[in-house]
Amino acid sequence: MTATADAPVRQVNIRVVLGGLMIAMMLAMLDNMIVSTALPRIVTEFGGLNHFTWVVTAYVLGSTVSTPIWGKLGDLYGRKTVFLSSIVLFLIGSALCGMAGSNMLGGPGDGMIELIAFRAVQGLGAGGLMVGVMAIIGDLVPPRERGRYQGMIAGIMAIAMVAGPLVGGFITDHLSWRWAFYVNLPLGGVALLLLATRMHLPKYRTEHRIDWLGAALLSVGITAIVLVTTWGGNEYDWGSAQILGLAALAAVTLVAFALVERRVAEPILPLWLFANRNFAVISVIGFLLGFAMFGAMNFLPLYQQTVQGASATNSGLLLLPLMFGMLVVSIVVGRTITKTGRYRSFPIIGGIVMTVGMGLLTMLDVGTSKVESSLYMVVLGVGMGFLMQTSMLIAQNSVEQKDLGAASGAATFFRSIGGSFGISLFGAIFANRLADSSAGAMMGGGGEGAGVDLEALRRLAPEQQLAVLGGLADAIGAVFWWAVPFALVVAVLAWFIKEIPLRGSNDAPAATPEEQAETALASPPVR
Repeated sequence: MTATADAPVRQVNIRVVLGGLMIAMMLAMLDNMIVSTALPRIVTEFGGLNHFTWVVTAYVLGSTVSTPIWGKLGDLYGRKTVFLSSIVLFLIGSALCGMAGSNMLGGPGDGMIELIAFRAVQGLGAGGLMVGVMAIIGDLVPPRERGRYQGMIAGIMAIAMVAGPLVGGFITDHLSWRWAFYVNLPLGGVALLLLATRMHLPKYRTEHRIDWLGAALLSVGITAIVLVTTWGGNEYDWGSAQILGLAALAAVTLVAFALVERRVAEPILPLWLFANRNFAVISVIGFLLGFAMFGAMNFLPLYQQTVQGASATNSGLLLLPLMFGMLVVSIVVGRTITKTGRYRSFPIIGGIVMTVGMGLLTMLDVGTSKVESSLYMVVLGVGMGFLMQTSMLIAQNSVEQKDLGAASGAATFFRSIGGSFGISLFGAIFANRLADSSAGAMMGGGGEGAGVDLEALRRLAPEQQLAVLGGLADAIGAVFWWAVPFALVVAVLAWFIKEIPLRGSNDAPAATPEEQAETALASPPVR
């Protein structure tokens, strides 16, 4: 595989392209969070409280299984066309989500099933957006300078994580939850036009073909695992034939995937990358970060709208402290890395602070004031700010430029799959805890197809209302208790990261004698 080098990219062009990339990343992250404040309205319209997490899970699952495919396609055939294709697919999925359960698709149908299916389509496109942005920055900017730009991208991710619920809440309150998806169309159109006309990247030529068998095996295996975590102990008993069958399917397909990846010329997920200690450690950290962060954060708007009585719009505003903590720290850390070239301490600090933040959120109850919950969220946001861009930077600095897309895809994949597992597992914990309580019976939370009727909740007698709110707060608190140990392991693993100097150009990694031996192990086998 060879690359034809384009003319050096001028700083002004990088800034123009960065604007388009920021819009694309905003779209991917925004839609990961925008639906959270609209979910209560969606569930009220379509029913199915026990399935509501699938609206989020389908999106995360779609982006997760497609991430390594998009990353490898970019390595093989050039990132520009591949990236623009992912934007188009994302916009198609957004339009379909907005039409779910309406006459626009030829009949009312089952709105919840349609929405879940179209969210999966949207997620397939989002996987290309997330990995594409990071890989394109890697093409344009050498590792030593990436901290600043990836800090800015992490800041955009922070804004999206809060702007999503805020925008979703405003749209839900004043228009319709459907416009939470339609709003992507004009923004995506701007990004598509800007990047198609102004972005110039190296073009790659290869005689190899994409590893479709490996991609299919990975997709089936990951989907089976997510179904196990989603349905186990909820839809089916853990010892049921359905759960045991899915677990067996996951084991068989993932073992087959590993065997296939060891033999194909261009694997979707190159296994030799994991011989590099930093890459292996940061991949596990990314998984745990996604598990704790995305899994737990989806329950904050639910707590704010039910227990604290906030409107959909206000629940988005109440997440601003989290955004502020993450945004400020991400930018400061990015600039510090660019200036000093050192990064090892940041994921350690981030893991510790995030653990404290999750621990504080376990204290949420009926009597928690909005000021108290805001302070807890600031701590969580600060911890996430130390981790978000450093994990990607370390992953990219561990590989050669030709494997940048695969490495970016793998790092994004592990974070996404962690988020998918977290959402599924924490959703099951929440549903089971609520169903076992008297509050769950009072609000219909334990019944098939039941919804959360906030108006009916407010019409209950004061003592009944207090019992229901207490049950909800207890179930949400249980979710954060489960997130604490995963956040703590992040801090422990971060101690094993080695401080390898950041390269000043997009050449092969500079290495110490010890690192040369490790790089040799991380190189693909000679064929």
